[in-house]
Amino acid sequence: MNKEHSSVLKAWEATMRKTQAAKKRANSIFGITSMMNVAQNDVEDDTDKNVSTSDETYFAEKILPNGDYYTGQWHDNFPDGQGKYLWTDGCIYIGEWHKGKTMGRGRFTWPSGASYEGEFKTGYMDGTGTYIGANGDTYKGQWVMNLKHGHGIMHYSNGDSYDGEWRRGLQVGHGKYQWKNKNYYVGEWKNGVIFGKGTFVWSNGNKYEGFWEDGMPKGNGTYQWPGGSFYVGNWSKDPDEQNGTYYPSESSSAADLEWDPTTVYTDLANCKICHGERVSIMPSQKRLAMWYSTKGGDRPRRLSVDGRASVGVERPLDKTSLWESDGDGNSLREVRRDLDYELYDDTNPKFNLGLPLKVPKLGKRQGETISKGHRNYELMLNLQLGIRHSVGRPAPATGFDLKASAFDPKEKIWTRFPPEGSKYTPPHQSCEFRWKDYCPVVFRTLRKLFKVDPADYMISICGNDALRELSSPGKSGSFFYLTNDDRYMIKTMKKSETKVFLRMLSAYYNHCRSFDNTLVIKYYGLHCVKLTGPAQKKVRFIIMGNLLRSDFTIHRRFDLKGSSLGRITDKADSEIDNITILKDLDLNFIFKLQKSWFQEFCWQIDRDCEFLEQERTMDYSLLVGLHFREISPNGELMPCERRNSQNDATHRTDMDQLLQDPKSWASIKLGTNMPARVERTVRKPELELQLVGERTGECYEVVMFFGIIDILQDYDITKKLEHAYKSIQYDPTSISAVDPKQYSRRFRDFIFKVFAEDI
Repeated sequence: MNKEHSSVLKAWEATMRKTQAAKKRANSIFGITSMMNVAQNDVEDDTDKNVSTSDETYFAEKILPNGDYYTGQWHDNFPDGQGKYLWTDGCIYIGEWHKGKTMGRGRFTWPSGASYEGEFKTGYMDGTGTYIGANGDTYKGQWVMNLKHGHGIMHYSNGDSYDGEWRRGLQVGHGKYQWKNKNYYVGEWKNGVIFGKGTFVWSNGNKYEGFWEDGMPKGNGTYQWPGGSFYVGNWSKDPDEQNGTYYPSESSSAADLEWDPTTVYTDLANCKICHGERVSIMPSQKRLAMWYSTKGGDRPRRLSVDGRASVGVERPLDKTSLWESDGDGNSLREVRRDLDYELYDDTNPKFNLGLPLKVPKLGKRQGETISKGHRNYELMLNLQLGIRHSVGRPAPATGFDLKASAFDPKEKIWTRFPPEGSKYTPPHQSCEFRWKDYCPVVFRTLRKLFKVDPADYMISICGNDALRELSSPGKSGSFFYLTNDDRYMIKTMKKSETKVFLRMLSAYYNHCRSFDNTLVIKYYGLHCVKLTGPAQKKVRFIIMGNLLRSDFTIHRRFDLKGSSLGRITDKADSEIDNITILKDLDLNFIFKLQKSWFQEFCWQIDRDCEFLEQERTMDYSLLVGLHFREISPNGELMPCERRNSQNDATHRTDMDQLLQDPKSWASIKLGTNMPARVERTVRKPELELQLVGERTGECYEVVMFFGIIDILQDYDITKKLEHAYKSIQYDPTSISAVDPKQYSRRFRDFIFKVFAEDI
């Protein structure tokens, strides 16, 4: 080692000792505090031994402002190429870098002795790699964003092992788990538990082959003994549901005939699935204290190893996450906005790459609270009374296999609600009304399938907090109501829409049951209020989930169909806020998903569109919500690789905290809480109806939410006439009202253009 290198290492060691001592003193006085704002002047200029004024990559050894140490290739104030980074807490990364991000092959070690060696992508363990935990756990296989994803082999420190498929950190798909005592299971898994069809073999040779649910036999299965005896039947932990037949072998004794199938559940209760040790901090969470010479220039921001800068301007949590159906195509009105002005407006960032994108202003919480004196106050009370009655009504337990009769449109329950109350209903202050439940068994099972707790459901809709009504109905004529916690939306239904939904209810149920990650909106109930008196007015309601409900502020919302006629917001730029629903011609991004998610997204879009095409519906759209993770103090969106910052304050979202614990990944699924990137696009002014703009390479870190909404529009005579009328005036391919098969094809083509794999 040369003298210069030795002096740098000694200086780093001294600085690290001082830093650790300072932390201890601070912790003893104030508790645990952050040491991120260490003054850069504390670092002597003579540590800058290999400064190059050219724009070329060069070798550098640097002691960074907080005591971190880096040695390796350097370019434009960032590690770039091969390099070694030592954090003051003892974490070390040795490997490839690209523009300040760990990218390529490398090795990351923790102070505990744990290590990961393999591929990295934008700071995450991503690709093929081997993790060895401090307790001896070893995983070798595929990774996506710090989580086991794909095929991999796990050897646990307790002697157990698993060889099979993983998905977001949990066993999903086909795999073999072997316990230390030589028992093993081969078969299907779901969310880290045995689920589906598989075979369990005990070390004594006994074997169960059949179906499983939540780690226990459930459904048809066969239990076999080495001697040839076997038991066939329907398995369940509930003794009333357990039944089967025992077939003894010639060598069986009389005692064998007394065998009790429930002993299998006792044996299996001792076969626990090991979850492995929890990683304390992920490589993507380690921040780089970027060095910069004090002799001039702006200092770059402090970065995490995935290259994200922190600017400390996250807004307070805003749960306003509302979408609304605009029903485009139901009206024959032309767009009133002067398109020529916008299409040639070079002050609009949609057309001018030189203008930075800014976060939209926060809009007021949408909707008017329905309080006493409101014109629909009694209707709200009726709705809440009816929901409380429907959900709280005793009902026999049912499985997920429903009889065909449950889906019959005639399967409905009428209940009378007199003001003075009745044997089944409470007294109330509203007028007398009748309440109808459509297909109650189906919707109760759907809520169970969607994991909706009945008590929480009632509290959200029927609690002390009033509903909120949108200030104006959608173009379809429907009114929308929101629960106070924004979890559920209630939409008034036309009779024709109700008929369409009841017609397709069986197919909808089977589709949602078959595809856990379906993007089709979730429906929880279909009801009708019939007011008594001369008017005999009927109001039909459907209850659905709010796709964009989140603790993250949703900065941008897009309603995307793949058509161009009328698909632009009619608001001036100054009036657009974060609750404005933008449309196809307003879109100025490409949505970039990680490889595994992109593949899953494309597959699921195909399945969902096949379902909607089969049910002859059209005019649906993909609702997309974006939360931008990096915003400058002046409100500008910060691209991923923009380096200069006006302040050194640090801000990180909660996403990496979610990634620390694989169990927390359950809140991140296709279409919900998805970390992703968006690439900015710019439209050509001369192309008036350009659906997808030109890609610019300028990307932004986001959290995404998306799903398919408005699926109940049948291609009826009204839509056929609309198509015929508009086809005379406009390009038939540009209008929304088209045949379901053509609509599905056009929708998919467009969606697959605006979504891409993040390479």
